[in-house]
Amino acid sequence: MSINIEEILSYTIGHNYIEEYSLAFGVFLLTVLVLKIFKYVIITRIKDVTAKTKTQYDEIVIEIIDNIGWSFYVLLSLYVAIKFIWTPVYVNTALYYALLFIVVYYAIKGSQTIIEHIALKIISKRKNKEEEYIVALLSNILKISLWAIAFIFILSNMGYNVSTLIAGIGIGGIAIAFALQNILIDIFASFSIYFDKPFRIGDFIVTGKDSGTVKKIGIKTTRIASLGGQELIVSNRDLTTSRINNYKRMEKRRISFTFGVVYETPSEKLRKILVIVKDLFDKIELADFGRVHFKEFADFSLNFEVVYYVNTRDYDKYMDVQQKVNFAIKESFEKEKIEFAYPTQTVLVNKAG
Repeated sequence: MSINIEEILSYTIGHNYIEEYSLAFGVFLLTVLVLKIFKYVIITRIKDVTAKTKTQYDEIVIEIIDNIGWSFYVLLSLYVAIKFIWTPVYVNTALYYALLFIVVYYAIKGSQTIIEHIALKIISKRKNKEEEYIVALLSNILKISLWAIAFIFILSNMGYNVSTLIAGIGIGGIAIAFALQNILIDIFASFSIYFDKPFRIGDFIVTGKDSGTVKKIGIKTTRIASLGGQELIVSNRDLTTSRINNYKRMEKRRISFTFGVVYETPSEKLRKILVIVKDLFDKIELADFGRVHFKEFADFSLNFEVVYYVNTRDYDKYMDVQQKVNFAIKESFEKEKIEFAYPTQTVLVNKAG
């Protein structure tokens, strides 16, 4: 008994010939085979090439492609194959949406891989955990936003009117924003501090009447160790809306101070004070002389103004230098018998003859 292949291929099952089913099955297998070759042969060769390059971008692309699972390849092959046979509308629609879901899924996963690589690259350049936390928070917000966009995109492709949904999300978002506005303001202020960097951990800052060294920059607050020893907890919103003096950023500190001598000091010694003060700075490290002037005739003294620069941003070292300057002036005046002034009153008494 001979088998007539042409008769078999001409048999009809449902709305399609056996020949059409065979063609569709062959297309399915061929597509799967091509994708398999692409994944295991071409990707492997590209990996060998990218391993020799210094850039990481090509490796990221390979990682994204390599992470695509077989569910995508099977559905894609099946979607191509059914184009060669007749299938009910609901089958085509179901397969289309299944393929859409999985394409969007892997697109989001690939985007998240890119975000993670960028975040890790940024974190690797940071030295404190607070900045790492900010970067991680931003990357998570981006990831969540991608899923929200993907959800709206899928609903739109399924024929739903997403305008109402987007409007509802917008109204709900506004309501939530109003309820959490104080927290959100502090969070966005922390982002502002992170990107603008008005100060960093370890900087000595003055804000309003408070001053101290920055110890921690959090999402909502910044902690400052004051000179008195206590810890100041300041909201990030207050820091971004107030004037901040950052002494860590300055290369040198300008110092201006005055002193007074008694009115009985001779003019010759007044001129000599200018020389004494100028010369003493040659012997003091970290101090650069600026100027010294006989400034004014005050109520109880003849006042001099001195300006110099300290080549350090460290406050303790500045005080050490100022102390040396004070001692040097005091010792020099003692040698020259120049008297410092202090509040006095002179009473003139007229005796009647």
